[in-house]
Amino acid sequence: MLSQTVEYALRAVTYMATAPKAPHTVDRIAEATHVPVAYLAKVMQQLVRGKIVASRRGVGGGFMLAKQPDTLRILEVVQAVDPIQRITTCPLGIASHGKKLCPLHRRLDNALAEMERAFSTSTLAEVLAEPSQSIPLCSFPGIPACSPN
Repeated sequence: MLSQTVEYALRAVTYMATAPKAPHTVDRIAEATHVPVAYLAKVMQQLVRGKIVASRRGVGGGFMLAKQPDTLRILEVVQAVDPIQRITTCPLGIASHGKKLCPLHRRLDNALAEMERAFSTSTLAEVLAEPSQSIPLCSFPGIPACSPN
């Protein structure tokens, strides 16, 4: 249900959250997240426009999170690159249905609403701090969260 663009954006901000105040080049983010550089460059510009990340040009420049991971909600990232489209009227254009969704489309919209709710209550910091056997992006060297304790 989520686009590849959303997946790539979430990978990028997750990587950047491991050092939120440090500038990250698009090449390094792409390498760490296994996202094609050209595609990632476009995603990063969407994240800049959505005020999720900030960019700084020049030597020592790159992309940085515009918010701290503990205040950055997953929904903000999703909405910045590929907003969740709720179903408010009949997608088939059946005039008699109007805003009264049929049982199928009502269930689909309910699922979208639940996704929206889950993403709006989850911060990037919570995702990274959640106890798990699998730490996001940890097969990649140089990510501080992956360092042995």
